[in-house]
Amino acid sequence: MNAALFCTGGVLGVYLVPQPSSQPVMGRAEFIALMAMMFATIAFSIDAMLPALPDIAAELTPEEPTRAPLIMTAFVLGMGLGTFFTGPLSDTFGRRSVMISGAALYITGSAIAWASSTFEIVLAARILQGIGAAGPRIVSLAVIRDLYSGREMARIVSIVMMIFTLVPAIAPTLGYLIIAQHGWRGIFAAFILFSIISVLWLFARLPETLPCENRRPLRPRLMAAAVREMFAHPIVRLSIITQTLCMSILFTILMMVQPVYEQVYDKQDSFHWWFGGIALLSAPASLLNAMLVVRFGMRRLITIALAAQILLSGAVLLNNATLGTSPFLIFAAWQAYVFFQAGLTIGNLNAIALEPMGHIAGMAASVIGAVSTVVAAAIASPIGLLFDGTLRPLVGAIFVMALLAFIVMRHMGRVEARLPAE
Repeated sequence: MNAALFCTGGVLGVYLVPQPSSQPVMGRAEFIALMAMMFATIAFSIDAMLPALPDIAAELTPEEPTRAPLIMTAFVLGMGLGTFFTGPLSDTFGRRSVMISGAALYITGSAIAWASSTFEIVLAARILQGIGAAGPRIVSLAVIRDLYSGREMARIVSIVMMIFTLVPAIAPTLGYLIIAQHGWRGIFAAFILFSIISVLWLFARLPETLPCENRRPLRPRLMAAAVREMFAHPIVRLSIITQTLCMSILFTILMMVQPVYEQVYDKQDSFHWWFGGIALLSAPASLLNAMLVVRFGMRRLITIALAAQILLSGAVLLNNATLGTSPFLIFAAWQAYVFFQAGLTIGNLNAIALEPMGHIAGMAASVIGAVSTVVAAAIASPIGLLFDGTLRPLVGAIFVMALLAFIVMRHMGRVEARLPAE
């Protein structure tokens, strides 16, 4: 497909890709806020649905209520599918076009789910939602790479990544309040409103960040060459491995933390309050990273954060073995650091991987996001099935993954030291 059509006034280009000079220039604070809202689409779409699952099961699949969690996996499936092609499309047709089109798919999926009368239609709508949501998440990273590089890019990404701790903290409670007033269909209405606000903001205020002369034709041969280039680069390859392990840590605790609260500590009734409070306490990690990364560098901060995770997880395992069950406050403090560690690692790892791939930022963001998310989910899913009513599977798995990630980061340091001589 020829990207020039979208740059020279072709059929759709004149409407979807207005000249950057006709758009207002965003300040840094507004840009960060918009990128964070775009990135928050996925977290909001997952976490706000959790309180709705029992009501959806009771209305649409009462004979098989255990099918309700498929609503979550359907969205993740759609997101995974969308992640692979939204970046390459944005490299061809521009960032704004793909983000706006993704939002349109997301809104359409939300509307279908809102109006649906069967469980199967809700599942199909959630897949469409996930495909659409991949656009804002993946392309927002490419937009940041278009405008920033190096440690400054890492600072911006770190602030945007605060959604990993902020949105999960408030989304379940927000979903509960919406359901109390409007039923489970109100959640999908909230998704529509959220996306409309964000896409109108983007359309009015964000200029196109990828000039026509820097766009790449959408050709399978060139896409395959770009993927080969990424995985041939040792720093990019090692960064993806480490990011996959860090995402696995995050997914594992999200899968297992609620059973721990319920079965180990008998705190199921207060779980959402503890979870939200701990997530909020962990939120400053991204801000701290934004302040420190320019001075100390991305790789050093990641390595230190992983080393601390190894020490803390090992201490909790030892404490648990000695006492039978660690005191709840010790577990809560450890849980807070797991979320804190995400703020010190994931954004920096994205920045490290994207730094040498600026000429194919959209494709790079897609591949990094798809590989790390899909493989991390594949790692975390069987670990979640190992829960045995104790802390050992959760803390032990995170200890091992943090150790492996630390080893990879140490190896990355040795590779970086050799690169100038090559």
